[in-house]
Amino acid sequence: GAPCLFIPNFLTITMASASIMLANATRRSVFQAMRSSSRLSTAVTSPSFGSARFMATYYTPAHEYCKVDGNVATVGITDFAQAALGDIVFVDLPEPDDEFEAKDSFGSVESVKAASDVYAPVSGKVLEVNEALTDEPALVNTSAEDEAWFIKLEITDESELSGLMGADAYKEHCEKEAH
Repeated sequence: GAPCLFIPNFLTITMASASIMLANATRRSVFQAMRSSSRLSTAVTSPSFGSARFMATYYTPAHEYCKVDGNVATVGITDFAQAALGDIVFVDLPEPDDEFEAKDSFGSVESVKAASDVYAPVSGKVLEVNEALTDEPALVNTSAEDEAWFIKLEITDESELSGLMGADAYKEHCEKEAH
C-alpha cells in the first residue's frame, strides 16, 4: 500500500490524504487572511483636520500595510503575512526618531518557521513604536492590522504613496501569490 504518516493520536493516513488536507488547510488560511484583510482594511473616508487628505490604507508587494492619517503612517505586516509566517515569537523594532527611506528595512519579525525583514512603505521619521510587541509578539497573529502595528512614521515624501497598492489591488496580489 501507500506509505503512511503516523499522527501523535495514533491515527494513520496516507501521504495522499495528508497532502490534500495540508493543501485545504493552506487554502482556508489564505482565504481567511484575505477575507479578514479586506474587512479590516476598508479605507475610512473622513477627512483629517488640517489636511485635505483622506484617511486611507495602502499595501506593499512584501505585505506591509500603511494606514495614512494626515502625514502619519501607521505601519505593520498584513494578516496575509502573519498567516504565512505562522506563530510570531519575536519582533525587532527601530527607535523613535530613526529615519528611513521607502523600501529600507526598519525591523524584522521572527516566527517558529522563518525570519523576515519588515520594510518602510514610505520615507519618514519614526514617531512611535508599538512597545506591546516586545512583550507580546504573538499579538501580530491575532491582530496584525489593528493592535499589532509596528511603527508610526511621519511621512516625508507623500508622492511615494502613489506607488503602493489599494485594498483591491492588494487582494488580487495575494490571490496570485497563493496559487
